Amino acid sequence: MRIIYLHQYFNTAVGGTRSYEMGRRLVAMGHDVQMVTSDRTPLTNGMRGGRRTTEAGMDVHWLRVPYSNTMAYSQRLKAFAAFAWAASRKAVALGGDVVFATSTPLTIAIPAMYAARRLHIPMVFEVRDLWPEVPVALGALKNPITIGGARLLERAAYRSSARIIALSPGIKAGVVATGYPDDRVSVIPNACDVSLFDVGPAPGTALRREHPWLGDRPLVVYTGTLGLVNGVGYLARLAARVRALDPAVRFAVIGSGREELEVRRGAEQLGVLGDNFFMLPETPKSEVVRWLSAADIATSVVIDVPALWANSANKVFDALAAGKPVAINHEGWQADVFRETGAGLVLDPTDLDAAAARLVAALRDRPWLAQAGAAARALAAGRFNRDRLSLELELVLRTARV
Repeated sequence: MRIIYLHQYFNTAVGGTRSYEMGRRLVAMGHDVQMVTSDRTPLTNGMRGGRRTTEAGMDVHWLRVPYSNTMAYSQRLKAFAAFAWAASRKAVALGGDVVFATSTPLTIAIPAMYAARRLHIPMVFEVRDLWPEVPVALGALKNPITIGGARLLERAAYRSSARIIALSPGIKAGVVATGYPDDRVSVIPNACDVSLFDVGPAPGTALRREHPWLGDRPLVVYTGTLGLVNGVGYLARLAARVRALDPAVRFAVIGSGREELEVRRGAEQLGVLGDNFFMLPETPKSEVVRWLSAADIATSVVIDVPALWANSANKVFDALAAGKPVAINHEGWQADVFRETGAGLVLDPTDLDAAAARLVAALRDRPWLAQAGAAARALAAGRFNRDRLSLELELVLRTARV
């Protein structure tokens, strides 16, 4: 098949790499993958032109639509619209057998629907977050007219799709609640790249030697975006409570984002920055591998908004692939998985004293860490294995053409 793959935020080394990993596996299966994405280089102007590269066998078409998660929301909406227009033209020009669009933003559905109709090919839509439910819950969308327009676009995207892929059971439930047929929605969560992350202790041991503040102390890591929804300030507050119980525990936050300065300021005010709470810049996957190798427990946190519980964060699956227990601070399907398998912890999002006590007890319990790590590795090798899930994706794309 020739697959027109639409993803506005395609990455190859830093950030979320789901589309890269799935795309290269589709190429390995013999498919022609045409990735259409945005060239988010800040110095580019407008959306004219672009460039083309080859990434792991995929033809990647980079459209010049600058974007940053530091932009104001109005600026982001303009970028979404600009990309939708440019991607519509590019997708039709490329041609193909199926168009596969992955959100967010929801506006990615516009070029997908346009190309599917113009080329008379099926559309498969991948829902990573429930829009507009999430931005409404966060207060990012307040205008009733805007919310109504977003809901209309959501319904149009679903109606136009031959099949839908949801990244979690909660997202599938949200899609089906709109009236979309249950049997045409496949849950394919984010996945584990075991061959990349399961490297053993040696890289982590070397990294620990490079950082005198770490040494052989217990390490809790966060590797990901520092955005509004992530609420990484929770970890700074948690570090303050943990310090009172076990001053040796170290927290390392590796990443960047709109809330980075706010998290740093909060950590400074709490007196933990540079003491037991350390912030490092966003880093390629190769360095994330080393940090996870060094970690005792990895984390994935969100602000206390139930609409976010259906998330399927890449950082969780990277940690599982490294054989590391994961601590989260929310309910939902991931909390259910960790309770069922013992591969992680569910920390209280509001009672920081209870969360700190739970975390320190886990860090001090070496047998539990080993058992939880083994459970994490089993999930990575089985239920969440990328190679297996890529076969499910390929089946959905082929089925959509029937």
